[in-house]
Amino acid sequence: MTAQIIDGVAIAESLRSEVAVEVQERLAVGKQPPGLATVLVGDNPASQVYVRSKQKACQEAGIQSFGYTLPATATQAEVEALVSELNADPKVNGILVQLPLPSGLDEEKVLSAIRIEKDIDGFHPLNIGRLAQKGRDPLFVPCTPEGVMYLLESSLPSLEGANAVVLGRSNIVGMPVALLLVRANATVTICHSRSKDLPGIVRQADVLVTAVGRPEMVRGGWVKPGAVVIDVGINRVEDASRRKGYRLVGDVAFDEVKEVAGVITPVPGGVGPMTIAMLLRNTLRASRLAETFV
Repeated sequence: MTAQIIDGVAIAESLRSEVAVEVQERLAVGKQPPGLATVLVGDNPASQVYVRSKQKACQEAGIQSFGYTLPATATQAEVEALVSELNADPKVNGILVQLPLPSGLDEEKVLSAIRIEKDIDGFHPLNIGRLAQKGRDPLFVPCTPEGVMYLLESSLPSLEGANAVVLGRSNIVGMPVALLLVRANATVTICHSRSKDLPGIVRQADVLVTAVGRPEMVRGGWVKPGAVVIDVGINRVEDASRRKGYRLVGDVAFDEVKEVAGVITPVPGGVGPMTIAMLLRNTLRASRLAETFV
């Protein structure tokens, strides 16, 4: 039986439309539009593409976009000074520093410099710390993990008691997803390159989230029949038959796993579109929060 395929493009588009409607409602009563500032340090081509896509999405949703670019030679003090200026700007509700930063810059210090109520990317140590503690709630959750949870909650009646396996332990996806799954009362296993018997661990999962950045690593025989598989990986593999000379694949061997899983996300078109949708939603939420901090 072939798995149900989650249409992340359609779900993300619905969320973006909801954000756009609420932005227009705010404007209609005389409130300023939400504002997102992006900070790009250096000239990483992938980062440039990501920033442009975020700016375009803001424009479509009626959110003001403020783009700032610093050279790869920018000092720690210069980056933090820009963040400080944006913290003080009332037109800016959210600040997104595009990662990774060039070598030599202290990422944690830069993220810590963002005011917590403008941390729409959810990476401020205080937000992550609250996420990790019972009885405390972060103001914002990292966008990709939040998108993963939205897809899971749209596909399952409940995560409570489910055996969830997270393959990957990055600060950006793996660890926050694991913390969110714990909050949803799933029983969570985090595995990685040094875990023993990865296929055996993965095979126990009712819910599998992969975020390791290894093309088609998870094979059909690794997956429990009927499992929900959320593939966060986006990997380029050479393909001479394609005009660009490559194609995008996930961490999961999609054609194999879809014949075993109950529900699965494709790559592209699964988790990817959710990241920007959640970013827009967080920026809108930050504009509401700003009213309480006046």
